[in-house]
Amino acid sequence: MNRDLKTLVSQMTLDEKAGMCSGLDFWHLKSVDRLGIPNVMVSDGPHGLRKQDEKADHLGINESIKAVCFPAGCLSACSFDRELLHTLGDAIGKEAQANDVSVVLGPAVNIKRSPLCGRNFEYYSEDPYLAGETAAAFINGVQEHHVGTSIKHFAANSQEFNRMSASSNADERTLRELYLPAFETAVQKSQPYTVMCSYNRLNGTYASEHPWLLTDVLRREWGFEGYVMSDWGAVNDRVSGLKAGLELEMPASGGATDEEIVRAVQDGTLDEKVLDQAVERILRIVFTWLDNREEQEFTLEQDHALARHIAAESMVLLKNEENILPLNETEKIAFIGEFAAKPRFQGGGSSHINCFRVDSILDEVKNNASITYAKGFFADKDVYDEALAEEAIEAARAADKAVLFLGLPDSFESEGYDRSHMRLPGCQNRLVEQILKVQKNVVVVLHNGSPVELPWMDNVKGILEAYLGGQAAGGAIADILFGNVNPSGKLAETFPYRLEDNPSWLCFGDPKEVDYREGIYVGYRYYDAKNMSVAFPFGYGLSYTTFAYSNLRLSADKASEKDTVTVSVDVTNTGSRFGREIVQLYVSDRTGAARRPIRELKGYEKVSLEPGETKTVTMSVDYRSLAWYCTAIHDWYAASGEYEIAIGASSRDIRLSTVLTFENSRVLPLNVTRNTTIGELLTNPRTASYMKEWRQKMLAVFAAPEGTEGAEETSTSSEAISDEMNDAMMLSMPLRNLVVFGTCSHAEVDKLIEELQNL
Repeated sequence: MNRDLKTLVSQMTLDEKAGMCSGLDFWHLKSVDRLGIPNVMVSDGPHGLRKQDEKADHLGINESIKAVCFPAGCLSACSFDRELLHTLGDAIGKEAQANDVSVVLGPAVNIKRSPLCGRNFEYYSEDPYLAGETAAAFINGVQEHHVGTSIKHFAANSQEFNRMSASSNADERTLRELYLPAFETAVQKSQPYTVMCSYNRLNGTYASEHPWLLTDVLRREWGFEGYVMSDWGAVNDRVSGLKAGLELEMPASGGATDEEIVRAVQDGTLDEKVLDQAVERILRIVFTWLDNREEQEFTLEQDHALARHIAAESMVLLKNEENILPLNETEKIAFIGEFAAKPRFQGGGSSHINCFRVDSILDEVKNNASITYAKGFFADKDVYDEALAEEAIEAARAADKAVLFLGLPDSFESEGYDRSHMRLPGCQNRLVEQILKVQKNVVVVLHNGSPVELPWMDNVKGILEAYLGGQAAGGAIADILFGNVNPSGKLAETFPYRLEDNPSWLCFGDPKEVDYREGIYVGYRYYDAKNMSVAFPFGYGLSYTTFAYSNLRLSADKASEKDTVTVSVDVTNTGSRFGREIVQLYVSDRTGAARRPIRELKGYEKVSLEPGETKTVTMSVDYRSLAWYCTAIHDWYAASGEYEIAIGASSRDIRLSTVLTFENSRVLPLNVTRNTTIGELLTNPRTASYMKEWRQKMLAVFAAPEGTEGAEETSTSSEAISDEMNDAMMLSMPLRNLVVFGTCSHAEVDKLIEELQNL
């Protein structure tokens, strides 16, 4: 239906327009009945609907409707599967239509700067490319049903401690290369109906009233067309927020901020056109949903089966020595740990789903007489119970293999606060060590929303990272352990050995000013640059089969800024069973034009292969794939030169590589001053040849005088002064020192600067 929204807005009173810019209550927008504007509902939902009608709250304290809990973002991102995330979004879009929900509050794409962030279980990755591609696929799936999404939390929301007031302080390059691209990709590939601003300040200004963030970047640069809503309680100054580009405040303010908007219009401090535009943007989304209502059933059982499939496709096999997995149902197996009976499958806070059904792995194997169960420890607390431990040890001793179900209690990670360490409960680690004394065939299954330290990892034979797998996680774990599904997930984040290895260790969790001192070196970008050993690298995951990579080729060996180069590689299943491999494309900048990570993910595809089958995987590389963000020009820039195109099974397992030669017709602007160094000019393609003569002149100045050989002091001085030292001193010398060392006059330096500037 075509609606004249401008006319509709013109028919609204000032009070009605101001009222549209804040919620009716916790979950509904206001209505204007006389104009046919309904009150519509929004609901939490990055991995399932948390619809509340009565006793509403934001943190999951009060009960919501019975629904399906799909795998959390920490797990689904490990699928590296756009089609799978689209299917997940499609299911949630249908569920929203079936339950009269107009906007789903998700996905959450903040970068995992530190393993300690209490909300990491909702977030996708430490890598912005993976997070953006994953989010775009999910959003497209949801919005095919004209249900909106609200991508969050915009931006640089990387800790929970003091999240409503702390300032995330990062330079523009760090923001552009790490903390903004996932949002940018989602906006440009899927146009989410809404964007949710974060609680925190960004470089001192609240995200809810940040015009550069909400208007300059989001709308003018990226072309966002929907409306911006606040996180619940994120508004600091309502009128400033409206001016900056925040259309909707949530939840209800009791009319207080509506009155502020009215007064601002009346006293002239707010242009009513700004308010009109905000209301029009909100109404466009409201009517997009209203005019495209679908008849949908709430297919709980069907979606439960989908949740199991998504979990099984995403879980990551981290270790499988001596092919201890898959398990054989004829073996005597001990299942140990309360998580086997009571799985931890979701995080705490606003995304907490009231599940209509939860499957444990014990439910799946209850008819298998060869499996015994011992509780071993309490899932919700860190207490070593001697009786429970002894029962578990004896069960392990009597078995052929022991599978330990370990994880973090709900209280260890949740929205609202951050973890203080990266350890599993001490009682669990102690039990593992005791069981290893009586049983060498040990497999560990992890239930956690973020990386944990694994002090026993070298001594167990198998590790399955199940993360928070949703309400059907028990069945998905059984599918993998017993080989009904071949694991194909890969880590969307690095597992360091220790918390102290993380690049943000010394600057995470500050109460007011959170300085992102590690800059662009987050996650694998840091670990790989330092060549630091990690427990498990980004992009890593095992399979029950094996894959070989061959025949890497580019559609062109040379490219310019307007070209897109196709990258092709053949992948063969060299094992004996069906499997799926995630092929990853990394780019390394060899030009030396800027300090950059060793390699960065710029493409991935998931390929399905029967035993012996070979398929060609194709990806593409364009200008943005090669570029870094240059703050001198406030734009993306790729220097001319060579770039390595690498194909890997993880960031640390590069199988094939080749070189792409890139030629950029655009050159960075020259800004030559008296303090520009000779070295800078020699490395700039525009000035290098021009400066060769000056380099020789300066080297001559530093050369040792002739005819001084034979004197002992001169000999000692000659040994102290090397050609390398002279060259280094000369390269770091500013142009003004050409005068000091007698090479030229002040006037000649000024003339040289003018000539260089005009090249």
